[in-house]
Amino acid sequence: MPLSMANIGEANQVKKINGKDETRRFLENLGFTVGTFVTVVSEFSGNMIIHVKDARVAIDKSMANRIIV
Repeated sequence: MPLSMANIGEANQVKKINGKDETRRFLENLGFTVGTFVTVVSEFSGNMIIHVKDARVAIDKSMANRIIV
C-alpha cells in the first residue's frame, strides 16, 4: 500500500519506490530506501511528516503515494 494510506504512529517498511529516476533519487536522498522503517508522525491538509532514519521529513501526498510500504 502507498505510504499515504499508512496509519499514524505505525511503523512500516519501505518495499518499493515508484516514479521517474529523478524522483526516486530525491526520495532516496531523504532517507526513503528499500528496507528502511518509516513512521507517519502526522498528516495535515495533504502534507505528511514522516519519521525516517532518526529524522523527520515533510512530504506531500503525491510523494507519499510513490512510496510503497
